[in-house]
Amino acid sequence: MLSTENHLRYQRQIQLKEFGVAAQIKLFDAKVLIIGAGGLGCPALQYLAAAGIGTIGIVDFDVVDISNLQRQILYTTDDIGKSKVKTAAERIKQLNPDIQINILNLKLQNKNALEIISAYDLVIDGSDNFSTRYLINDACVLLNKPFIYGAVLRFEGQVGVFNFEENNSNIKTNYRDLFPEPPVENTILSCNEAGVLGVVPALIGTMQATEAIKIITGIGKPICNKIISYNVLNNEMHEFEIFSDEKSKSKMPKNEKEFLAFNYDWICGVSHVSNEISAENFDLLIAGNKITVIDVRELSELPIVSEFPNIKIPMNELEEKISALKIADTIVVFCQTGIRSLNAVKIINKIIPNASVSSLHGGIIEWKKHQNKIHI
Repeated sequence: MLSTENHLRYQRQIQLKEFGVAAQIKLFDAKVLIIGAGGLGCPALQYLAAAGIGTIGIVDFDVVDISNLQRQILYTTDDIGKSKVKTAAERIKQLNPDIQINILNLKLQNKNALEIISAYDLVIDGSDNFSTRYLINDACVLLNKPFIYGAVLRFEGQVGVFNFEENNSNIKTNYRDLFPEPPVENTILSCNEAGVLGVVPALIGTMQATEAIKIITGIGKPICNKIISYNVLNNEMHEFEIFSDEKSKSKMPKNEKEFLAFNYDWICGVSHVSNEISAENFDLLIAGNKITVIDVRELSELPIVSEFPNIKIPMNELEEKISALKIADTIVVFCQTGIRSLNAVKIINKIIPNASVSSLHGGIIEWKKHQNKIHI
């Protein structure tokens, strides 16, 4: 039975004839795991907490950064430097004190994913990288848990439901049916590299929350076995079907033992390569004043870098301009997060084969964080 207070809290959805008290009780009994408390996770957390999901788990190991606030509006300026999961939990607990919130301040990995996900009814993916998405997908397939996918970039977002069979259709696609093979390393930019309009993750994250409510309560038609793509600039919305691909499924781990041994970072091209330099070693080179530092970001990209001398050459101009420069034998290239700069290293090595060229690991964003820790 619903208490009078709870009935008043959820009155606007209970009074829907398709919803009612029975659906609200299903929400109370449900357990939803949200992986990533960022652009997608923040709106999903807010609306699921407000809707009355009984137990919400939050997985994230990051802290709030000023660059998050443009789209992750669960946080404020005062939260910069604080744990995302702890801050998010405090906020949604204020929104709805009746729900249970499980804080998981950690990185989702093979060794913990199955144990964590098994405790929940479904998973909402708010991650921002391919290795985590493949890991979530494979864990959900092994555990038979629905997986609500979302992704955003620039002005566009996608949402879909994987590993969920609707109306005994005997059709249950997964993320590998959409992307059988991970993209080639460094060919797909993240939001950190390419940017995103702040409202786009809000729209997609809210759609993910909507799908969770539909699946839990049994109302409506979930977005399963298809993807909805929405472009906010031109108001275009596309829907396309996903078909089961047995060839792609053959590459998945078949059991827990194979899952634990599967190298998701390697398969998705995440590597710490020899031509990367750490923030600590970069600082030593700067102090020696015998290097050339090249910023390959677009001229409009922030943050501004004034802490050390650097030459600004956007990636699309690098091949043309690099040979004309008078530069030291030791070169360090940086971008926003270290993706474009790895490609820049390859370009420079071809043109100046005798130079020692490195990419700043994690880009200028991680270097700035490193400096903040030093000066605390």
